Amino acid sequence: MGGRRRAGRGVHRFRRWLRRRFTPAGLVLLVAMALSGSMGVDPDNAMTYQVFSLLFGLLLASAVSAGWLRGRFEVHRELPRFVTAGVPFRYRVWVRNGTRRVQRGLVVLEEVGQGWVDPAERVLWRRAERRRMRSFRPVMRRRRFWRLPLLCQGALPPLAPGQVGVATLEAVVWRRGLLEMEEVALARTDPLGLVRVLRRLRVPQKLVVLPRRYFVPPLDLPGQPRYQLGGVALATHVGQSEEFVSLRDYRRGDPVRHIHWRSWAKVGRPIVKEFEDEFFVRHALILDTFTDWPEHEAFEAAVSVAASLASAVPTQESLLDLMFVGPEAYRFTAGRGVGHVEQMLEVLASVRPCGTRPFAALEQLVLQYAGEISGCLCVLLAWDGPRRGLVEKLMQLGIPVRVLVVPVDPLPERPDPGPLRVRPDWFTVLEPGRLEEQLARLS
Repeated sequence: MGGRRRAGRGVHRFRRWLRRRFTPAGLVLLVAMALSGSMGVDPDNAMTYQVFSLLFGLLLASAVSAGWLRGRFEVHRELPRFVTAGVPFRYRVWVRNGTRRVQRGLVVLEEVGQGWVDPAERVLWRRAERRRMRSFRPVMRRRRFWRLPLLCQGALPPLAPGQVGVATLEAVVWRRGLLEMEEVALARTDPLGLVRVLRRLRVPQKLVVLPRRYFVPPLDLPGQPRYQLGGVALATHVGQSEEFVSLRDYRRGDPVRHIHWRSWAKVGRPIVKEFEDEFFVRHALILDTFTDWPEHEAFEAAVSVAASLASAVPTQESLLDLMFVGPEAYRFTAGRGVGHVEQMLEVLASVRPCGTRPFAALEQLVLQYAGEISGCLCVLLAWDGPRRGLVEKLMQLGIPVRVLVVPVDPLPERPDPGPLRVRPDWFTVLEPGRLEEQLARLS
């Protein structure tokens, strides 16, 4: 197993080296040279041998004429705060020429995206694949662990000694999460345009890749305003817990902190501020993370659905709690000054499947805060007994629930809504390949 892993990593590195060192035209000539060389073994086939010699000579001349790229260069990368998976974005790379000569024909090269998958993640994937085969469930398409990252490039203008130039690169990242960008390469192509000479510079930087989001129309969200212990002020962690209403005379037992000292000085008797408990809407966005598959298509789709809903729910006058289970049970709140939706999306960017804990952990988390919740939006990966049980318990507590299922395993053509038979329009089954179309039809 260790030998196969090292061989796979070696092949991956060799492919990356070829792509960076040779232009597309150079790769075509390299393949043609290899083919002619394999056929030129026959001594009677002089034509293929001549073709091989010609192509080899061209590539050798290009490599010699490309020369070397020496000297000192300073590189600075200017990235956006975050990007969205699957959406192209642009960024700029600043290069300062620290050499004593004018540098012409420089190109900035950078590989964006994860190519070599972490070995621990491959182990999890294969374990899940074996479990699925033993259970006679459909086997997923085998994942490619050695996919090459995207090679981005941008041309630099001629740089005089000490001059700074900027190159604009366009990239797209297909995986959400934290993208680690390690190095930038400066390249110059030979006069024939076949071979590149490189100067690699280490520029470590990180970029947050948010989940892909789709348009969701304004939803008829369930639930009524509920009393929130501590009010908005407690939710924002500032000031008192109630909303100021008016001034009135002091009554025995009123807190000293409610005394309005300016009014007392004006009228000559104690005056206090009167407050009123606050009621407002607080929705829960429940994300099911319980699957053995790392980066399963359905799980990634469920995260995208949760991100789309979080972006669509109006949080100016309401709160939104994101609840999910990972190594621990988590609840993140946005709205009314508590937090911003962008922060919730950053949390969703780092969500990973939870295959080591039971679904009861999520149920316990949701029921713990059920008294504060006006309504629930549930994004589930299955529609089995435990998940139906959670929905039924919430409905018994008088909490309206909308369920969106992105199934890991196929469901029947017309699945039973279970406790949502009374509101079948609040039960929706989504397909990973049709999210944009199906989410646009929600109401």
